[in-house]
Amino acid sequence: MSCLHRILAAAALSLAILTPAGFARAADVPVKAAKAAPELPWFLVIDNRVTFSYIFTASQPGMFSVSPNGTVNAKTAKQVYSFTHFDIWRYGQNFFTISLYKSDQNDPAAPCINAGISSAFLPATCAGATEIYGLFRSTFGFNQIFNTKAFTIGPLQNISFEVGMDANTENRYFGAAKRDVVAGLQFEFALPYKGYINVAPLMYWEFSNHNSFAQCNSGFSGPVPGVSCLPDGNTSYKPTWAIETNYYMDLGFLPENMQYFSISGRAGWYGKKGSDTQPLPALGAVNGAYPTAVEFNSEPIRLTLDASKAIWGPKWSHYVDVWVAYRYWQNKFGLDHNAPSAACSVTIGGVTRPSGACTESSLYSGITVKF
Repeated sequence: MSCLHRILAAAALSLAILTPAGFARAADVPVKAAKAAPELPWFLVIDNRVTFSYIFTASQPGMFSVSPNGTVNAKTAKQVYSFTHFDIWRYGQNFFTISLYKSDQNDPAAPCINAGISSAFLPATCAGATEIYGLFRSTFGFNQIFNTKAFTIGPLQNISFEVGMDANTENRYFGAAKRDVVAGLQFEFALPYKGYINVAPLMYWEFSNHNSFAQCNSGFSGPVPGVSCLPDGNTSYKPTWAIETNYYMDLGFLPENMQYFSISGRAGWYGKKGSDTQPLPALGAVNGAYPTAVEFNSEPIRLTLDASKAIWGPKWSHYVDVWVAYRYWQNKFGLDHNAPSAACSVTIGGVTRPSGACTESSLYSGITVKF
C-alpha cells in the first residue's frame, strides 16, 4: 500500500498547468483561463475489512484447570470477530482494529475466578469470558509533511512520527480495563515484490487498568491500602519503551499461475513497567505483587491465500483472504511467566511451578473479507 501511495502522489504532482501561447494585447479577445490541476485527494486509500478467526490454544494469565491426575491445562480456544480499518492520507497512514474475543470455559467469565470455581471458592459453571480490544495507530510521514524525498535513502522509504493507543474491557472477575498510549518514530523499509517492513521504537505508557484481585477487601489481597492492596483495584504502570514491527510481502517468485500467496507478520516488545499491580511495591509473597518482565507479543508469520483473486481474477485481489498463522506471546501483559505469582504459577501437593498461563503458543487461522 505504501507503493500505491507513492504512485498516486507522483501522478497527482506531475500534472502541469497549460497556458495559451502568444502575446496578450488589449484588443485581444479574452482567453478562458486554464483549469488548475486537481488537488491531491485527502485520502488516497481506504480499506475496511471484517475477519473471523480462531486461536486454537490461547492462554489467559491465572486461568487453568487441573485434572484428577494433577496435570494442568492452561490452554483455551478463542473465537475472534474483528473489524479493521486502514487508510493512507495526505500526510501519513491510519490503522484501527477492534476485536471481540470469546473464550471457552477454561477461561471463564465472572463470577468464576478460575475454571469451575466461583469467587466463594465453590464449584461453579461459568460461560467463557468475552473481551473487547481496540487498537489505533497513526503516522505522519516526514516526506509528506516537508514535501521532500530527503527521508528516502536506499531501502529506507520514509520516517514518520507515530502515535496510538489501546483499550479493552472484559467480563472476567479480574475486570481488566486497559488504557495505554504510544508515541515515537516509525522507519519504513522496502522489501522485494512491493513489500515493506516497518520498525517503530516507541514510548509506551499503560496509565490505567484494573485488577479485582488486588482490590482492598476483595479477600485476595492484604489489608493496607497502597502497600498490600489497591483501594479501588485500579492500577497505573510506569512509562517504558516499546518496539513494534510489521511486514508484508507477496510471494512474487512463484509461477504466475500460483501468485495468490503472500506472507506477513508482526512483533512487539514492551519493557518492564513496574510491579504487576503497580503502584503497589513488588514485595513478592508479602502482598502478591511481583516485578513485571519484558513482554514479547508476536505473530512471526501469516501465510495468506488471496482466494478472491484465485477464483475471480486480479480485479478482485484481496477481497477474500484465507490465512493461517502462528502466534507466540511470552510474559503476557508483562507478567513474568517464571514468577511464583497466582497469575503464572500453580501449586499442587505443596510444589509451585509455572502453569503455562502466561505464555501463549498457538496456531491461528481465519478468513478476511474486504467491503
